Amino acid sequence: MPVPSARQSTTDGSPHTTPPYGARIKEERLVSQFAGRLGRRSPAAPPRLRLPHRKPRRVAMLSVHTSPLHQPGTGDAGGMNVYIVELAQRLAEINIEIEIFTRATTGALPPVVELAPGVLVRHIDAGPYEGLAKEELPAQLCAFTHGVMQAWAGHRPGHYDLVHSHYWLSGHVGWLAAERWGAPLVHAMHTMAKVKNAALAEGDTPEPAARVIGETQIVRAADRLIANTAEEADELVRHYEAEPAKVAVVHPGVNLERFKPGDGRAAARARLGLPQDAFIPLFAGRIQPLKAPDVLLRAIAVLLEERPELRSKTVVPVVGGPSGSGLAKPEGLQKLAARLGVADVVRFRPPVGQAQLAEWFRAASVLVMPSYSESFGLVAIEAQAAGTPVLAAAVGGLPVAVRDGHTGFLVQGHDPVDYARVLGEFADRPELPDRMGAAAARHATSFGWGTAASATADVYTAAMHSYRRGQREHHG
Repeated sequence: MPVPSARQSTTDGSPHTTPPYGARIKEERLVSQFAGRLGRRSPAAPPRLRLPHRKPRRVAMLSVHTSPLHQPGTGDAGGMNVYIVELAQRLAEINIEIEIFTRATTGALPPVVELAPGVLVRHIDAGPYEGLAKEELPAQLCAFTHGVMQAWAGHRPGHYDLVHSHYWLSGHVGWLAAERWGAPLVHAMHTMAKVKNAALAEGDTPEPAARVIGETQIVRAADRLIANTAEEADELVRHYEAEPAKVAVVHPGVNLERFKPGDGRAAARARLGLPQDAFIPLFAGRIQPLKAPDVLLRAIAVLLEERPELRSKTVVPVVGGPSGSGLAKPEGLQKLAARLGVADVVRFRPPVGQAQLAEWFRAASVLVMPSYSESFGLVAIEAQAAGTPVLAAAVGGLPVAVRDGHTGFLVQGHDPVDYARVLGEFADRPELPDRMGAAAARHATSFGWGTAASATADVYTAAMHSYRRGQREHHG
């Protein structure tokens, strides 16, 4: 990995760093000369020390292992992709420009793509475009960091006010970039190795020790840590010894314009070719042990064995693609359905775009999320916003996303019998999806992305303020 350069100070004490490239030195000389002609200080001495509470103008957002342009629900693309896209767009709407750095996975895309006004996606060459597993990415962090620094070298000093990294791989690049640029680092874990390893599905692969060490280092280095829930904030303090004052809770949001009840369940079913009177428990997400789609299939098998009359009216869509350790057995879930004798009621569908996903939510009787670990569970909020209740495991952020007994039901543990019992309730009471779905849609309105962006901007401002204060104290 590149070694951060030595810090220097401008005349007013604000930090900048030694430029890594000769072109940068030339550029700074020209900037100083231009400023001198105007009879004022170089822009390298920013006015932010006099305005410590202002929000950033431009943020470098890092997402090494998954691109915001990828289709959620397959490979390593999931809720984090949605999170980054939606958050970046809303931050741009409140005049914070966002540049997202991600690893290039195809040569067909240009180096820079405008995702939305004020949001750029920069593709960094680091390793082969295809066939690189997430576990192999740490070896590419040096190349990725080099690409980020190359992009930065073309800008004037202070181009990025702040670095916001997502997931531990990005955190290591963010740590070095923030150090080199003299900027604060805000980090979002999204998932944590120690938490995942404490709740592994049977047969799933534990997260490596290198990730645990890496996450511990990032927690120490970050100026602020963003947690999705109060429970995640407690886990950062408990498992990684994070300073409580550095941890801020910001609930993720939902696109309320896309995910809404619309013209209702019947119309959505008609458009998707689903029977109007069917009982439809839906799984939507990446197919991997962590998300536990097998628990839903096993629960359906229990239910249909106890209630064979339900078979003719039950349809179980599984919308998503293999991911993570699920890639080792991409046909595993289909084979399980056959072994359990439920292949006739299960319909496997590939990942779909957000608009089509909203249709599946609207069509379903209930969304089922038996996950072993969820930092928040964006899918749960999206389904509720579309007017569909959720049956979920009481893990991670799901007790925040789902109001137990009002907008859905939470189950302790992963026993298929417990899920079958609740599914039977939905099958027997056709009014339940409508009643709970209406409450779910109301509940979801408090999770708009605008609220999340505003809270994130506040975290940025606090990070900048404490960072500058620390620099002043350091320089005396």
